[in-house]
Amino acid sequence: MSKKNKVTSAARADRHALYQNSVQDTEAELGFVADTFEELNGRALRLLREDFCGTANTACDWVRRNKKNQAIAIDLDTEVLEWGRLHNLDHLNAEQQQRIQMVHGDVKQPTTTQVDAVLAMNFSYYLFLERASLCQYFRRVYQSLMPDGILFMDAYGGYEAHQELEEERECEDQQIGEFTYVWDQHRFNPINHHMNCQIHFKFPDGSRMNKAFNYNWRLWSLPELQEILQEAGFSRVQVYWEGTDEESNEGDGIYSVQTEGEADAGWICYLVSQK
Repeated sequence: MSKKNKVTSAARADRHALYQNSVQDTEAELGFVADTFEELNGRALRLLREDFCGTANTACDWVRRNKKNQAIAIDLDTEVLEWGRLHNLDHLNAEQQQRIQMVHGDVKQPTTTQVDAVLAMNFSYYLFLERASLCQYFRRVYQSLMPDGILFMDAYGGYEAHQELEEERECEDQQIGEFTYVWDQHRFNPINHHMNCQIHFKFPDGSRMNKAFNYNWRLWSLPELQEILQEAGFSRVQVYWEGTDEESNEGDGIYSVQTEGEADAGWICYLVSQK
């Protein structure tokens, strides 16, 4: 094949596979969720709902972790749900598939099944730009939880979160090989905290997948989120802040309840809200 007609890595790459490899760490996330739920409730977490599930990667890993685990995965995007069915759900065995339900639906609509925990991760709820719509979502989650149910969310901030910048990180995909993940905070409006964020992927052959994912978000602050969660009915809302490794001065991956955090350039934490 001539150089002119050669298929580039960007053309061959699958954006959903790249996302799973570069953004998601389901083992660490589910470990935190399961351990925290049991610590707070004195029982094991079994029925989990993954909101804004995308490819349902997390929900599939949840049912894979234990034969007693069950999951519901909800998303409005039919294309990404279908990808998840083909590449994640179909890789589960028949018995595991019996314990997961993938739903094409709106997370703001009431559900009849009460669950132990709801996950709203990867800052997905930032798509709610107005306080009223975010509060409505939290109220729906509250109604969907068992009496001792918990909503788990992640959040991010820091002074660099208000800047228009790009950050790069080296990653690897089984099919494509090495690639570069590019997080692009493309626009930020300090008046209303609306922002446009994009994910791009770059490859060693010089090709690039621009705007593989595009998000129009509101950068919610932790005080705002805690207040809205309490307004929605949650009895206890706690911030789990990441500790710092003394040698590297980087995050150590261990999250604990804190009421005071360091004013870092960029931080990620968990919000844990009990019904």
